[in-house]
Amino acid sequence: MEPAAASNPSSKRIAVVTGGNKGVGLETCKQLASRGLRVVLTARNEARGLEAVEGVRRSGGGGQSDVVFHQLDVTDPSSVGRLADFVRDQFGKLDILINNAGISGVDRDPALVAKVKEQVESMDVDQRVQWMKENSKETYEEAKECMRTNYYGAKLVTEALLPLLQLSSCGRIVNVSSGFALLRNFNSEELKKEFDDIDNLTEKRLDELLDLFLEDFKANLIEAHGWPTGGSSAYKVAKAALNAYTRILAKKYPTMRINCLTPGYVKTDMSMHMGVLTPEEGASNPVKVALLPDDGPTGAYFDRNGEASYV
Repeated sequence: MEPAAASNPSSKRIAVVTGGNKGVGLETCKQLASRGLRVVLTARNEARGLEAVEGVRRSGGGGQSDVVFHQLDVTDPSSVGRLADFVRDQFGKLDILINNAGISGVDRDPALVAKVKEQVESMDVDQRVQWMKENSKETYEEAKECMRTNYYGAKLVTEALLPLLQLSSCGRIVNVSSGFALLRNFNSEELKKEFDDIDNLTEKRLDELLDLFLEDFKANLIEAHGWPTGGSSAYKVAKAALNAYTRILAKKYPTMRINCLTPGYVKTDMSMHMGVLTPEEGASNPVKVALLPDDGPTGAYFDRNGEASYV
């Protein structure tokens, strides 16, 4: 017979990973489970999510059966509410939330993507980034959806799960961001200061800044007003907002560890498989940040070398 502790849900740390059915999210679920955590893998598409969980279980290894699926569309408040209810009813608390779900915010021709896969290996990193830039089209609708998913989606999930995270002895929020989010990508000193001024920046002001960006995008004033240019503008701004939100939350909840990170340039659907790291390598960073010691940093940004500058 199993010892009581093994069947007691509260004896294991519970982690929720959004966008967990593929890429970095899926590998994050696998690596957390292999370290003895109980993982809720979430995905928008139920069939793909269930298939991912089956794959994790089949891959074997210690703890891989401790991965369960729950449907989640981060942009849908009722879907987010159902996830919160599930976690509360099943586990009574949450220890780790990894906000990984995200979209590129650009439109790409699938035929081109299929064609380039054969050429990728002969390109260096700069050539890969340049190719993506030249073959990605930004539209207002895509930009709006990018904000809705990458920033507001993460915020919606965080707010719904915060009460459960506060029941943990050391709740963690890990926001998967990007090197594209660094403030050096902004061309206006004023905007850089606003996003970096954590003593005065509020969630309300962040909302206003994102509204301004979308207005400028619509009016073709991104360059004129100093927003990030050179492709993926909406993605850069949404992730910069996520970084700022991370810092605001860390100040508001000092007993929790709340950090953000870049997984690096990973070969996933998001990068059209143009990246240089495998999903396993990319996932090592969110896992490392999720498992920082209880007295570890909070309000920090991590690249693959450790704690790094937001700028």
